[in-house]
Amino acid sequence: MTKTASSGGHRAHKHGARRRRRFGATLVAVAVLILAATGIVWWQAQPPGDTGSSTVRALETASPRTTATVDRPPVRAGDLPDASHQVPPTRLDISAIHVKAHVVPTGVDSRGDFSVPPSVDTVGWYKYGPGLTASSGSIVIGGHVDSATEGVGAFFHLTDLRPGNRISLSSRGTTRWFRVVAREQIPKANIDLGRYFSAGGALRLTLFTCGGSFDRAHRSYTDNIVVTAVPAR
Repeated sequence: MTKTASSGGHRAHKHGARRRRRFGATLVAVAVLILAATGIVWWQAQPPGDTGSSTVRALETASPRTTATVDRPPVRAGDLPDASHQVPPTRLDISAIHVKAHVVPTGVDSRGDFSVPPSVDTVGWYKYGPGLTASSGSIVIGGHVDSATEGVGAFFHLTDLRPGNRISLSSRGTTRWFRVVAREQIPKANIDLGRYFSAGGALRLTLFTCGGSFDRAHRSYTDNIVVTAVPAR
């Protein structure tokens, strides 16, 4: 009786060990599937890398051309071209990232850099470049990504824009629609401002904000996030 019970117990132990191994293997397989699925969702949720850089270059050199091209703006105040004939945009709407921002004309600061309005909720139009009714060149709008005192800025989610997203720019009862074709992250030290501020080439809308790592020593971000959009039909 003791031997039989011992043998049965041994078999039961072996069967239990097999069940535990199978159960353990099942758990591992399920965990791998969950991690894989989670990884896919996480990857798909991440903004893709730079897109459309070649399109931006093509737009700069496309017809129509104009002799009003600014070589490397922003430029210092004494060198600024006359902008009195331009129509200033007053409203920017980007439904894809829930932006409804007031637009004010702006120029350059004392260092000759593009001057963005101090309020994080307001964006600035580069008034020495093309305006709302322009037929060529780059209409430039700049805004803050965030602020230590005011928090999230109007362009905080600019990196989330994708090709095809629509943008409207309006003023004085006139609205123009644009379609995103490019989004780039460029080190400020390497950016070719002439390409993005040019008054020549095909008409496009260029949105600027800061991005990349935050340089605490200089209280500034290392990169620019640049979104380019073309007129939408």
